[in-house]
Amino acid sequence: MAWHTRESRIVYDNRWISVREDQVSGPAGDGIYGVVALKNPAVFVVALDEEERVCLVTIDRYTTGRSVEVPAGGTDGEDPLVAARRELREETGLEAQEWTPIGTMNALNGVTVAPEHVFLARDLRQAVDSAHTQAEEGIDDVAWVPFAEALAMIADGRITDGETVAALAYAGIRLGRFA
Repeated sequence: MAWHTRESRIVYDNRWISVREDQVSGPAGDGIYGVVALKNPAVFVVALDEEERVCLVTIDRYTTGRSVEVPAGGTDGEDPLVAARRELREETGLEAQEWTPIGTMNALNGVTVAPEHVFLARDLRQAVDSAHTQAEEGIDDVAWVPFAEALAMIADGRITDGETVAALAYAGIRLGRFA
């Protein structure tokens, strides 16, 4: 059964998101569906150092509180790779020489239109003019953990951010860690 939208109206809009309410016909019959659409895609960076450790940031999220995540953020209309480079630099003060796109995903696709791009960043170095914006981002800590430890952090609940879980899964697949 395909979904059919009979009517749609924007109920909220700002520079980052819009929220619309659709009158729909779907598998369960007629009803309403609320959809949050992000204005720009997001990017997620799995940064690995020469010891195969993952860079994780601890950030205070307004919605969920303290969260351990890979560096990430919005594209602000930029090319995803340009945004990924910017986010890594802003959140960690690092630059990477090697960038590999490793996947795309959609966050909460049951209620949102939120495309996301995941990158693997390697050959890292401190940025020359690393003017960190960690404080304004709400970042409390930048840590390096072995890849296996990052997976353990998912298993025991220290990492609960869904996009970080998915980004690490993409990286694990690319790196052959799940074979």
